Amino acid sequence: MMTPLTGFAPDADITTPGLVADCINMVPYINGMEGAPSPITPAATPALAAACQGAAVITKLDDTRRVIAGTQTKIYELSGGAWADRSRATPYNGGVDSRWSLAQFGDATLATNRADVIQRSSGAGFSDVSGAPRAEILFSVGAFVMALNLNDGVEKPDGWACCAAYDDTSWTPSITTQATSGRLVGTAGRLTAGARLGEYAIAYKSRSIYIGRYVGAPAVWEWLQVAGGDAGCVGKEALCDIGGAHLFVGEDNIWVFDGTRPQPIADGTVRNWFFTNSDPAYRYKTACVYDRQTNLAWIFYPSSGSILDQALVYHVPTRKWGRVSLGVQAVLNYVSAASTIDGMASLAATMDSLPGIPFDSQYWLSGGKALSVFNASAQLQMMTGASGASGFTTGSNGDDAAVTSLSRVRLRFERAPTSATASASAQMTSGAGFINTATGPITDGKFDLRQTARWHRATFSLTGPVRVTHMDAEIQPAGLR
Repeated sequence: MMTPLTGFAPDADITTPGLVADCINMVPYINGMEGAPSPITPAATPALAAACQGAAVITKLDDTRRVIAGTQTKIYELSGGAWADRSRATPYNGGVDSRWSLAQFGDATLATNRADVIQRSSGAGFSDVSGAPRAEILFSVGAFVMALNLNDGVEKPDGWACCAAYDDTSWTPSITTQATSGRLVGTAGRLTAGARLGEYAIAYKSRSIYIGRYVGAPAVWEWLQVAGGDAGCVGKEALCDIGGAHLFVGEDNIWVFDGTRPQPIADGTVRNWFFTNSDPAYRYKTACVYDRQTNLAWIFYPSSGSILDQALVYHVPTRKWGRVSLGVQAVLNYVSAASTIDGMASLAATMDSLPGIPFDSQYWLSGGKALSVFNASAQLQMMTGASGASGFTTGSNGDDAAVTSLSRVRLRFERAPTSATASASAQMTSGAGFINTATGPITDGKFDLRQTARWHRATFSLTGPVRVTHMDAEIQPAGLR
């Protein structure tokens, strides 16, 4: 009987059946693991003029959308196949490490980088919001826009402020309008992240969480510290809403918070691996995004240095993990325009030269949403292309007390690769490491790999949009047929 794949779990017992000890460019799905999608550049979409330092797709009250991207000194909007400059008259004062936080309130788009006062656009260019603070984090909740980690003339890294009820242009404290502010000082540190969760405002520090509840004047917002030990968020983009809960990266675990208490989700699978393989000096740059179409939460992180060059990928329904190697500057959910038969000529001259995007992809659908990134060249790309090269390594199969012979390994494919090879590795002495012994191509869904050892392991190199559900190895006591 074949063993189902249980996902990328480098922290688990290496002898666990179905374990994926390592993988590259493979993500989990409901029945197993599949090759990760490749990035595709949308037609007539040029690169930004400078590195992207924050982006979002904004939805207005009439369901129309805006694609907004910020650089160190400018804010742009994707319009008519070009990046239109929507900045205020004078350049922004952000640094190379500044990141834009964007929010939508009715038909108004707001942006903040903490170096400048909150910016506002109701459809055209952005301009300063008079009387608003400088803030690190911005989001809308109920009748308010919430700002966290402030400078309102005084440095308040633990401070919060909300605009007047139903008026994002008014920030002057007033019992009448309910614009107000405060500080969260029950625990040490600055506010690192924040987002709406249902009707609540959630504010994160690196090792604590606060939940804000609207109570009306005069207090307006009541804040309570959440029970949960040292759970907190490392950075303002290291958080995403996965539908009724936040997934976020903390100082010592990866968590999900549904408004009650945070729950760790990486223990026994990827926790130790992640904190060993991500750069602690730049972990605050981690960026999370949730692809609702596939139920995958992508956690982009820097492996060494300041560049986001790797991603852990979490499948929310099955709690399985995958891993992808991809360099990005920013992440967002990009909403493409409709594509019609009449409009195909703008995408390619012939049917054969159309983009390599599956026809069931949301790229082709009016109002479709597709996970997208800005790559290392500040080019917007959609993660909808066919999978390229991918692969994975199994756990160890064997026994310290017996020598066995491996004859072949078989994979069950839901979607077969265009090409595949496998290599076997053997271990005779516990702790001595594995030695590569045999390599073979795929033949009738199996790989003939002959070796004799106490422990056996296989590594698969796959090409194309592959889906793997199960695996099995034919192993017998040595000397028997």
